[in-house]
Amino acid sequence: MRILHFSDLHIGVENYGRLDQATGLSTRLADFLAALDEVVDHAVTQRVDLVLLAGDVYKGRDPTQTHQREFASRLYRISSAGIPVFLLVGNHDLPNASSRANAVEIFPTLQVPNVHIGDNLQTYLVETPAGPLQIVAVPWPRRGRLISREESRGLTIDQVRAEIESRMTSAIDLRISELDASVPAILTGHVTINGSTVGTERSMMLGNDHVLLASALHRPELEYVALGHIHKHQVLRRENPVMAYSGSLQRVDFSEEGDEKGFCVVDIDLAAPRGQRLVEFSFRPVSARQFVTVDVAVPPGEPDPTAAVLRAIARRNVTDAVVRVRIRLSAEADALLREGEIREALRSAHYLAAVSREVEGARRTRLSGGESEGLQPLQALRLYLDGRDTSPQRKDRVLSYAQELIAEVESGEPAQSEPERCP
Repeated sequence: MRILHFSDLHIGVENYGRLDQATGLSTRLADFLAALDEVVDHAVTQRVDLVLLAGDVYKGRDPTQTHQREFASRLYRISSAGIPVFLLVGNHDLPNASSRANAVEIFPTLQVPNVHIGDNLQTYLVETPAGPLQIVAVPWPRRGRLISREESRGLTIDQVRAEIESRMTSAIDLRISELDASVPAILTGHVTINGSTVGTERSMMLGNDHVLLASALHRPELEYVALGHIHKHQVLRRENPVMAYSGSLQRVDFSEEGDEKGFCVVDIDLAAPRGQRLVEFSFRPVSARQFVTVDVAVPPGEPDPTAAVLRAIARRNVTDAVVRVRIRLSAEADALLREGEIREALRSAHYLAAVSREVEGARRTRLSGGESEGLQPLQALRLYLDGRDTSPQRKDRVLSYAQELIAEVESGEPAQSEPERCP
């Protein structure tokens, strides 16, 4: 049995893009769909037995009709090839009210064949071309399903989070204990595991994060643990069962500049004993858009600081990349800098995100017109704090308070405690 695992597709992230005159759509939308096409091509040509998307199909809970159409057309290609698809519900797929449908609920409503939605913490039995597979699904938790408003009354946000994490852990333990040992089983979760390396997803949060211990999911009854929510590909456990984040398919911002993007493929031997059925695990890269940072320190006394910047640009491959240039120089050199020539040297780039100058310790940043478009609230706040040289401690506290405010809006309930003032 061969399983293809990917996550955090985030169709709709269009920052650092421009309008494609031929299609009328954002070039960044084309980037994300091209990466998805690589996944679909591999699934169909290699005849995998299951495609598993571990959460966050779209950027937001209200995808446009265009985004829905583009995803559905690719889902249909997999489904029509006789390959089942399992879509786990992530935090970006959830509505802001419990009575509303999630972003992927339309597929079972339309009775699309071979498509299964993991929207509850339970075990799903999926029939694949190779045989049945048990999938323990751990979607992004809906707070109201795990802890009632009455139960949370008087608790701080941290206490509520801890209670939800405890109840999730107990529920996972129960579901694993109920598994049929004769049928292979995997777990998929859209969660943060303690000790994992986080990145952009922290600034794209639509509420508070929930952190589980690796030991809660790394169980010998399972063959594989397929994780989503963290954008950086990483293997948390290499001994059976392998526990891995596939990571996102495209880079969202410069914090993911050095990350390799792709998907995971696992092979399961159905004849092997329980807990020893995984025989191969591999990561397959996709052609993600490159992000390039050009850092230039103009030396004191440099007669032509522009030439120094141009030389640094020439040493990097900026063609078709999203590029930012960060220049450190003296006030005297700043007065001689010809920014027009710098921008001209970057004409081959897909998008010029920023040209920033750090002049004698005081940073002055110039951004291209659309850099802030498509940013999530916490991403915009982080960009603002970075531009003001905010200390790391103060930045963390401000972002933490912002997350609490977002959580308050999402839950429709006031915060349980007053945050202390930032110094």
